[in-house]
Amino acid sequence: MSPSAPLPYKLIATDLDGTLLRHDETVSERTRQVLAAATAAGAAHIVVTGRAVPWTRHILDALDYKGLAVCGQGGQVYHAGEHRLLTSVTLDRQLAGLALAKIEAEVGPLYLAASRDGLEGEVLVGPGYRVHEGPLPHVMLNDPGELWVAPLNKVYIQHPDLDDDALALAARQVAGDLVGVTVAGEGIVELLPLGLTKATGLSLAARRLGVTAKETVAFGDMPNDIPMFAWSAHGVAMANAHDELKAVAHELTVSNEEDGVAVVLERLYLS
Repeated sequence: MSPSAPLPYKLIATDLDGTLLRHDETVSERTRQVLAAATAAGAAHIVVTGRAVPWTRHILDALDYKGLAVCGQGGQVYHAGEHRLLTSVTLDRQLAGLALAKIEAEVGPLYLAASRDGLEGEVLVGPGYRVHEGPLPHVMLNDPGELWVAPLNKVYIQHPDLDDDALALAARQVAGDLVGVTVAGEGIVELLPLGLTKATGLSLAARRLGVTAKETVAFGDMPNDIPMFAWSAHGVAMANAHDELKAVAHELTVSNEEDGVAVVLERLYLS
């Protein structure tokens, strides 16, 4: 891209897991370099992740990321440079409890976890809930009632037999008027404040940056990225993406392990 050429997109929105991050939770040097080149040319890069701030902050710090990040499925807008929350939306715990009762009446007992609100909010894990291997901190609980004693960003649900898509479908059918339901990764079905999506937080952050939807390119891999793609001018799905996201993407790239974000950005900003 010549110095005088207009930017193809003024805002680059990237999911983290399965998109910007490789399996080992690192960002390749190739991807770092092309993001640096795009931002040097005048574009803004914003992370948009389902992870709440406590599970995101260490990655942003390792990237020396100083801008805004949208965390918690759009519920948190976080200023990484100042280490502070600008906005935070919490889940109505009474509605969540009612939603869970309706879901369990339909499919049987669920395994539960929850993300507490705030910069230091813990992820609480109840009996039976399967936690993915990795370094992310969490607190194991013996009493599921402890999940509900402080404000929450979201509740995670698992079922002993149903897969993620089937569980999410059942949850939407019986409780979709009470809470939002999204699939954020393998084994990760979430209950959220009704109407909250990644697009909610991204639109707030973009407004702060003075950028519009039509000036935004977005990258993702899971169904929770669908609203972000719908909001953005151009949505790019990774090769490893869920079929539901691929179906609505404007473009497919190679996988996160093969620097799929960098492949597209090199074409847009370096050619």
